[in-house]
Amino acid sequence: MAELRYAEDGRLLFTEEMRKEYKVLVPQMAPYHFDYLVYALQSEGYDAELLKTDDYELIHEGMKYSHNDICVPAMLVIGQFIDAIKHRGYDDEKVALIIVQTGGGCRASNYIKLLRKALEKAKLSHVPIISLNAQGYEKNPGFSITPRLLHKFHDAVLFGDTLMTLTLQTRPYEKHEGETDRLREAIAEELRTYFDHNKVFTWRRNKKMIRSIIERFQRIETVDKPKPKVGIVGEIYVKYSPLGNNHLEYTLEKEGVEVVIPPLYDFFLYSFSSSAHDIERYGGKKRIKWAYRAIIWYIEIRREKIRKMMRRAGFDTPIPFKDLKNLVKGFIDYGAHTGEGWLLPAEMIDLIEHGAPNIVSTQPFGCLPNHIVARGMLKKLKRHYPESNIVAIDYDTSASKINQINRINLMVSNAFRQFEKEDAQ
Repeated sequence: MAELRYAEDGRLLFTEEMRKEYKVLVPQMAPYHFDYLVYALQSEGYDAELLKTDDYELIHEGMKYSHNDICVPAMLVIGQFIDAIKHRGYDDEKVALIIVQTGGGCRASNYIKLLRKALEKAKLSHVPIISLNAQGYEKNPGFSITPRLLHKFHDAVLFGDTLMTLTLQTRPYEKHEGETDRLREAIAEELRTYFDHNKVFTWRRNKKMIRSIIERFQRIETVDKPKPKVGIVGEIYVKYSPLGNNHLEYTLEKEGVEVVIPPLYDFFLYSFSSSAHDIERYGGKKRIKWAYRAIIWYIEIRREKIRKMMRRAGFDTPIPFKDLKNLVKGFIDYGAHTGEGWLLPAEMIDLIEHGAPNIVSTQPFGCLPNHIVARGMLKKLKRHYPESNIVAIDYDTSASKINQINRINLMVSNAFRQFEKEDAQ
């Protein structure tokens, strides 16, 4: 066992020795994206492994070691970690945990402290935790976000968003059942070695790979039978995680609709934009504000190249970030940053205006800001868009899965009714 070292604030450090000897466990938070983030970590010498347990019963493991009033995503992530260490065969003296720390007003900023308390309660306080964040919190001698790793993360999110969009637009219409998922799995396996390079920038390589992915999806045989589109929005974890939303994407597709999920990268751009907004409104270093805007500009250039390739291949594409931001003018202030802030209503408006007025808004228990910017906007959205068909679903420890499914099915029934009415006109 590596020698345990502690920071001045008393937290256990992840050391260089641990980097060589320890397995780093990563929670599954977005299934289209996190495989590639783990590949990026592995390519930089970390023995990283993605936890893929997705039974909602994991929440009970989290409840044992955290407060019942804490939000559902925290309980699920804590439960997934502790379940892995206790029941999945990992050596608790050779394992470390990595968790995203967002900063700001969300309790997600405190997951790391909640996790430490949970580990202590579970007699696992010797397990180090790595904070993955862009603010420089909790530095560890054995982990650093280098420019090369940062750019690999950037490529990973681009791949995840591209594959998610292509999969969701192809799978409901595939002529041969299972072909879309088989292709996605094959591409995921190919991307395992994509990140094994020592370059900081890989524009041409990335563009070539994404063009190949789009062309392969384009070759899948599909049937020309349109279906109602249903969008998924909400709190960042339950929006993407099957563990957090009881496999909502699968549930909806089984009902015969096409699912639309906004890109994960929009959330990061929203975070950068919000930070720049706060500096402009409340004061701060202007160079940092311009740095955030430069990052958004750079990322959008890369994303636009992908959007053009997808449009040429006949796929619908997400709108540019600046257009997404403009949608909420007159609806909500850009100073609303917690609970997914102005991004959440912007995504709902985008879905409504681009053919997916049927929306499931996912809210986890314990996330009051998310309830405010989601449920609080529904009446105003309904006034402006009377055709909208939005259902807000709560995901919490006491929520009945049957009740969730019944409410989703009612929304889907309304979606089909409206779709058939429009088709008959």
